[in-house]
Amino acid sequence: MRYSASHMPPRAPLDMPAQTFADKGRPRVMQRARRIRDLFWRLAAFIPTIALSTVLSFLLMDYFSLGGVAPLEVAVLVLLALTFVNLAFSVNNACLGLLRVAMVRTNETPSKVAALPREIALLVPVYQEAPWDVFGNASAMLKELDDDTNADSYTLFVLSDTQDPKIAAQENQAMAALRAEFHPKEIVFYRRRAENTDKKVGNITDWIENWGGAYDAMVILDADSLMSGAAIRQLAQALADDPDAGLIQSRPTLIGAQTLFGRVNQFSNSVYGGVVAEGLASWSQHEGNYWGHNAIIRTRAFAQSARLPYLRTLAGSERLILSHDFVEAGMLRRAGWAVRLLPRVDGSYEETPQTLIDFALRDRRWCMGNMQHLRLLATRGFHLISRIHLLQGALAFLMSPAWMAVLILWSFLGMAPASPSVYFSESAPLAPAWPQQELSITLIYLLFVYGMLLFPKVVGAILFGLRAETRAAYRSGTTFLGSVLFELLLSVLYAPITMVQTTIATFYALIGKPAHWAPQNRGAYGYSWKQTFRFHWVETLCGVIACSAVIFGQASVLILPIAISLIGAVPLSRLSAMPVQNLSLRSLRLDTPHTLNEPQIVSLARAERAWIKSVVTETPRPEPIAAE
Repeated sequence: MRYSASHMPPRAPLDMPAQTFADKGRPRVMQRARRIRDLFWRLAAFIPTIALSTVLSFLLMDYFSLGGVAPLEVAVLVLLALTFVNLAFSVNNACLGLLRVAMVRTNETPSKVAALPREIALLVPVYQEAPWDVFGNASAMLKELDDDTNADSYTLFVLSDTQDPKIAAQENQAMAALRAEFHPKEIVFYRRRAENTDKKVGNITDWIENWGGAYDAMVILDADSLMSGAAIRQLAQALADDPDAGLIQSRPTLIGAQTLFGRVNQFSNSVYGGVVAEGLASWSQHEGNYWGHNAIIRTRAFAQSARLPYLRTLAGSERLILSHDFVEAGMLRRAGWAVRLLPRVDGSYEETPQTLIDFALRDRRWCMGNMQHLRLLATRGFHLISRIHLLQGALAFLMSPAWMAVLILWSFLGMAPASPSVYFSESAPLAPAWPQQELSITLIYLLFVYGMLLFPKVVGAILFGLRAETRAAYRSGTTFLGSVLFELLLSVLYAPITMVQTTIATFYALIGKPAHWAPQNRGAYGYSWKQTFRFHWVETLCGVIACSAVIFGQASVLILPIAISLIGAVPLSRLSAMPVQNLSLRSLRLDTPHTLNEPQIVSLARAERAWIKSVVTETPRPEPIAAE
């Protein structure tokens, strides 16, 4: 491997053999036996989902069967059945999350295995990121970990794949400042690869093969990741307490949002995300998932079982697995290692896209990888729950075109001319049977669907509002309720736009159009009117067509709210970049407890970012690439 810049410790090689999807080998035997309550949570997750979906599908089938079932109605029914499964599972997951909060007091039961001091590496893979943000966050985490209370030893590695010479030079400056800050301790290292081979997967693999042998565990962090010292220690202790654990995932909370759209995502994640994560942890158990960052991994377990092969295309070429984290979790579990989620680890953070366009661009990158998961559902040796995670990753994107098709077909069916009504019969010519005024089945369906969509949010808001720290942070139930209602309104407005954008992303992924990876725009800059219109012209056109169809009586009036949102895609997208943190009306700020009472690690990271940025004042001449 050639490196353009490197300041690393002596090599400690660790073999990372290539794996295949065909030959699983013999898995290790887990020490922890299954319990009856584990089965209870599993059955509670899937049986009600299947039952509710089946009942709803049969009710719709009965409705469609009146007067015969047309081919178009069959298509609508199939799509509705698929969406019902997804909705029912979402509702059931929220119920399980609520139940788990009430029944389970802690994340885990510590084992009786004595924990020895461990060598733990903090890995920060970066590509073309702002160095002051990356190294500032890293400095904050090290300062919280660098005290006398640690039995474990923590070492930071910034693993750069940056190709821009200017940014690379700034990384070197930031690295020099960080090493000087922690001198004489040798706990900060930096390596930059000359080529971005296999992207993040190749970056991590390179570190494991060259230096992984010296470390018991590795905490994987993204460029925008931030974790408190207490959160990292909690993950490390959980890994030590569970000899079966190969990977333990925390639930990152979103921070740093300054714009309207960013605050919508941040508020939703903070208020509703907890109950969703609790539900996920209840049924995934030791077959959990991996989200690619803010997780701790047993280094040797990962090296022995999770090196991913390439996917072979129909043309015979090899493709890198893009959404690698889900697949790596499946590989670890296949080898006999537990993969767990700890939803109650406080102090795990990441950032969110600040605008609607940035959110959509990120989804396009993710979609291509998640569609690959469909090809891996039959992978030999994968646990059933691992396959469900892979399927969910794909359905997260496939549901948008399904919803879009349902809306189009349902609106068309709703406006189809009915057969002529007969009010007089030969048996009773003087007793007409006039039609009864009934509530439209379409309206009932829409109200029911909206109720199911909102149910997890309502449950999450109630549970979040009952917490003492929530009441202390807001000091006003009115402000919290106002923020909940404002977030719901904005979610309804933006949902049709994101549905169309996700449908576009899914179409691109299915036809194989590559989504070029670029660093996430982490600033609140927004886009011009021209750029915004070029990005959202499809939604605008769809909205115009839908409104015209309603006006001329060719589509149901019930789709008018969706059509209006689509017509307003361009101004709504521009509005998404509006700064809201200083608005006078508090409910419109969409504050969370983290914005009202900023955690210590967030404050420290902001100060460290400012310090690193002040250090990176001029760009030295880039170093020549040298072979190592």
